[in-house]
Amino acid sequence: MGDVAVGARSGHDGEEHRGHPVGAADPAADGAVTSGDDPGADGDGGGSQGQPPTGGQGSDGASPKPKKQRSFWKELPILIGIALVLALLIKTFLVQAFSIPSDSMQNTLQQGDRVLVDKLTPWFGSEPERGEVVVFHDPDNWLAGEPTPDPNALQTFLSWIGLMPSAEEKDLIKRVIGVGGDTVECKKTGPLTVNGKALNEPYVYPGNTPCSQDDQGGQFKVKVPEGYIWVMGDHRQNSRDSRYNQSDANHGMVPVDDVVGRAIVIAWPINRWDNLPVPETFDQDLSARSAALTVAPQGLALAGAVPLVLWRRQRIKAAETR
Repeated sequence: MGDVAVGARSGHDGEEHRGHPVGAADPAADGAVTSGDDPGADGDGGGSQGQPPTGGQGSDGASPKPKKQRSFWKELPILIGIALVLALLIKTFLVQAFSIPSDSMQNTLQQGDRVLVDKLTPWFGSEPERGEVVVFHDPDNWLAGEPTPDPNALQTFLSWIGLMPSAEEKDLIKRVIGVGGDTVECKKTGPLTVNGKALNEPYVYPGNTPCSQDDQGGQFKVKVPEGYIWVMGDHRQNSRDSRYNQSDANHGMVPVDDVVGRAIVIAWPINRWDNLPVPETFDQDLSARSAALTVAPQGLALAGAVPLVLWRRQRIKAAETR
């Protein structure tokens, strides 16, 4: 590269020198930058004898060869392998896609919808909360008798990497109504109450009532144990949920350990893209402790009134005996 720079400079300086009268500059001072055929230089060529040859080649006459790039087709298997590993990690720890197989969550979810389920927060101790739509493993044969799909090889592969729901996993999706310590109750057609407080449920399927009047489990009052949740579908008259599985080993409750995660987004089809927020009715204080506090003042008032009444009766009785 140094050779190229010297050659370019020398030609330029030669042109400048030809534009000046001979002897206008000191040859000794300008010898480092003038070419060997400069007409103004000394005849003995002393200024050019020590010049290295100009040109684009190195001292050995050969330019360095660039490093050969790896073929795209050789890199493709590596890229595919990295993508598969990332997909498996995402499926295991971050999000997973699930398909909606029934109408039990209409109109919030339609049959054929694909939802993305958050699997990350449970790793940090997060537990299901009231109002969330959650995916959970079949607690105790709730899906008995349901047909099992027979996927092809491509569907099996896509489900393995988390791009499709697995046909082998028996999972359900419902809305959390009660958590550990809650008392959930349905009387007649509703409203549904949690710890004595009524829920306003605009998400219930149009034409349905919040509670079902039947002897199969539609009328109930249950207390949810710690470590469990009580779930119901939004299509109340078309959902085999906690109400209709009270004869199982968990009395219709779903163990928190069986919860895969919360459904957060409808990802497919595109015209149904939407998030799945917690409805506003669950913003009210529904805790069992708050319900106990509303009863406590009445109990305290009654307890305080009893001694007062007894004391008053004794005074009246003493006055009558005098």
